[in-house]
Amino acid sequence: MVELSKKNDQPRDINEEMKRAFIDYSMSVIMSRALPDIRDGLKPVHRRILHAMNEMGMGYEKPYKKSARVVGEVLGKYHPHGDQAVYDSLVRMAQDFSLRYPLVAGQGNFGSVDGDSAAAMRYTEAKMAKITKLMLQDIEKDTVEWRDNFDGTLKEPEVLPAILPNLLVNGSSGIAVGMATNMPPHNLSEVVDGIIRMIDYPEISTTELMDIIKGPDFPTGGIIYGRGGILSAYTTGRGSLMVRAKTSIEEGEQRNRIIVHELPYQVNKSVLLQTIAELVKEKKIEGIADLRDESDRKGMRIVIELKRDAIDDVVLNQLFEHTELQSSFGVLNLAIVKGEPKVLMLKEILQQYIEYRLEVITRRTNYDLTKAKEKIHILEGLMIALRNIDEVIKIIRQSKEVEEAKIRLMKRFSLSEIQAKSILDMRLQKLTGMEIEAVEKEYKETKELIEQLEALLADKQKILDEIKRELLDIKNRFGDERRTQIVEGEVGIDIEDLIPEQEVVVTITKDGYIKRIPTETYRTQHRGGKGLIGVRPKEEDFVVDTFITSTHDYLMFFTNHGRAYWLKGYKIPEGDRYAKGKAIINLLPRLEEGETIETAVPIHEFDDKHYLIFATKKGTIKKTVLSAYGNIRVNGIIAIKLEQGDELMGVQLSDGTKTVMIATARGQACRFNERELRPMGRATHGVIGIRLKDKKDAVVAMTVVDITGSLFTMTENGFGKRSPIDEYRMTHRGSKGVRTIVTNERNGNVVFVSQVTDDNELIITTEQGMTVRIPVRDIREQGRNTMGVRIMRVNDGDKVVSVTKVLAEPDKEKEQGESIESMPLGIVEEKTSTDEQPPEVFVKPKEQTPLKMPVPIEEESIVPEEIPLPPRKVKKIIKPKKSPVRTSKKKKQKSIRSKTPKKPTKRPGKTKKPTTVKKRKTKKQPRKKAKQKPVKTKKTKKKPVKKLKAKKKPKKRK
Repeated sequence: MVELSKKNDQPRDINEEMKRAFIDYSMSVIMSRALPDIRDGLKPVHRRILHAMNEMGMGYEKPYKKSARVVGEVLGKYHPHGDQAVYDSLVRMAQDFSLRYPLVAGQGNFGSVDGDSAAAMRYTEAKMAKITKLMLQDIEKDTVEWRDNFDGTLKEPEVLPAILPNLLVNGSSGIAVGMATNMPPHNLSEVVDGIIRMIDYPEISTTELMDIIKGPDFPTGGIIYGRGGILSAYTTGRGSLMVRAKTSIEEGEQRNRIIVHELPYQVNKSVLLQTIAELVKEKKIEGIADLRDESDRKGMRIVIELKRDAIDDVVLNQLFEHTELQSSFGVLNLAIVKGEPKVLMLKEILQQYIEYRLEVITRRTNYDLTKAKEKIHILEGLMIALRNIDEVIKIIRQSKEVEEAKIRLMKRFSLSEIQAKSILDMRLQKLTGMEIEAVEKEYKETKELIEQLEALLADKQKILDEIKRELLDIKNRFGDERRTQIVEGEVGIDIEDLIPEQEVVVTITKDGYIKRIPTETYRTQHRGGKGLIGVRPKEEDFVVDTFITSTHDYLMFFTNHGRAYWLKGYKIPEGDRYAKGKAIINLLPRLEEGETIETAVPIHEFDDKHYLIFATKKGTIKKTVLSAYGNIRVNGIIAIKLEQGDELMGVQLSDGTKTVMIATARGQACRFNERELRPMGRATHGVIGIRLKDKKDAVVAMTVVDITGSLFTMTENGFGKRSPIDEYRMTHRGSKGVRTIVTNERNGNVVFVSQVTDDNELIITTEQGMTVRIPVRDIREQGRNTMGVRIMRVNDGDKVVSVTKVLAEPDKEKEQGESIESMPLGIVEEKTSTDEQPPEVFVKPKEQTPLKMPVPIEEESIVPEEIPLPPRKVKKIIKPKKSPVRTSKKKKQKSIRSKTPKKPTKRPGKTKKPTTVKKRKTKKQPRKKAKQKPVKTKKTKKKPVKKLKAKKKPKKRK
């Protein structure tokens, strides 16, 4: 498609025309709107506002005028754009939270850090700030170039003289076409010192300059963490600064509070408060009880009330992580230099300022010198006239016209036309003696000024000294202390420094809930105990994994899909034994649909000396160096590639010198040297580790062992055993292995296999949430191909789902369980009766060797019949004596009679508890009499009292 050019009516390609037009438009936006000039640091609209206010006489010493007058003046004379755009620019120059040194003094509502907009221009008033005079000083002395305004009727300055290094002290920000600028403000005193040092030592390095100009100084204060971003911005023109709010902790009687005194630059306070409230509501930030804003004209004060159990610094770091209390300021030093946009380093900005001030002072000096020469020329004529005053008066009186007198004076005294005119304009009061002396003195001073100005122009160093003098004057008048603090090192306080390193038990349930509990919570019990409640999950949920880690270690979570995720131990929510924990999806939000956590491995450091060994349910195994997983990503990484239908079931950490043991649900175990596994890449499939018996068989455990110690095997029905590892002969990778335990109806399938020592303890968890902690030393070693012994009593319908190996705690008191009676003299076993009778209690005497297992529970035991038990289940423990004493018939009869149902409350006082009592199958009359119990009356109550008193006599005689 083509169109005709208006100039030559020749067809032109519209694509080329569009390119040219867009380039013109882009350059117009860049030069005339968005980017500041490096010389005065102003955009055209800001420059025009200040020039218009200067022309209107709105200096700092003058009264305020309506903002609408300023906007109208700027629109009508210099800036033909929208009135709101001009007013917004005026408002920003008056905001002390936007500019480090505001250029406009405003009166009225000019906005706030809450994001409130300024009042309408008809309400607010403004004038130039006191420091703004430095931007316009000497503008009348031909120090800058002037150009026509938009309609050619007026002149406007291309740039302001700007003694103030405005680009650095106030910064600038703007978006152009294809480029943008974002320059931070700085402290005036530091910038002045930096420029002076640059003048004295032009070859100074950027790092040496940073000793003087330490970094940006934002008007809202805050804290900049680290000097790396500052150095990058100063040396390349681009960088990123991490800025945090300035906070403090106030301690109260019952709870503490976090006080926010300063915010990062350009952070909206009201939006910040709303964000914090939403995060607390979503429980992404925990520990906050109340939030309020107590800011006033004296300063900012945001109060964050904490809960009683909240850790101050932990909550504060959560706020830094999730809110704009910590924000990043991207630095891009882009400005117009000699008509072109350019990214500038710190030294270039300072050098450009010095060169511009050299030009301004040179032009100012030339202007002053010209004016001084003109003045001294006139003074010379006046002095000639005063010396010949009588003749001058005579010539003037004899002349008919002024022009005639001027010509006659020029000829008589060799004067110039300007001198002759000044003589004719001279007042008669100049003829006095004092006036003659004053003219001579003025002439002398002007002559000295001319000599100084000429010397200044002749020596560049003197001009540089003049720049230094002016800068020091600015520093003395307007310099102040730094507001933004710069902290060396990394960002803030590491949470790990605030949280003590602690060994914790981490539990994961089937429904994906996780929590951590200190290991001291679980008390040690003896083998055979039922344990105490380790977790109480919700209905139809149960524990699937339990492991030990540290609050400072990394936790690598491996899913059934073969992916790996990272989490710090302290980020797992802490709870008590009854808490259900927190959903893992809230901690690892990138889990895919159907993806569940299969195992977790605590990692202290990702190095090249350790390896991760993976095993899948179909028997595949893989070995990969640990450092391959050190690149932490939010959405996780591929840990192992899986075949279709296969799932990852276990991951172990190894140092490369151990042997690997793979166990299946059918009781087979394959032990082979780890060296048979060559290290493979991270995203690989692996090789065959063990051959399964059939399709129903699956790998249930994979552990890394050495030649010492023993191997512990646990089945789902609570049975297990210890066997020496050397009884498991070494095979090769890919074999079927050997039997590790007999799997039958009594034992069930294998659920856990791991190497143990006497220094270990086992935390065993069932599907219904029962947990017991058992010392390994209480379990004696057995042969490899054996049935095993009862390790934990499992209720009907329950089964073991998780076993965790931990180190035994030294000098730990052996406490008694809460849900079962446990004692060192015997092993308690329960047998349920077939009818509705109460459960019978079997008591086994303790063996001589503590590690020997007791007689199987199927063996006949002795239970006393004469003691009626309540209908609910009660486990009664009777301590056996070494030498049982037989009870005589009389004592037995007396014991039976004392058991009359008339007064059962007196039963303990009338019965001597035998050491062992044989079960009697006859004479159940006492039980029948209890059924025929007569109605209680006054007479029946008196009879048993008499019998009881009569029966106490033999006991007293004994």
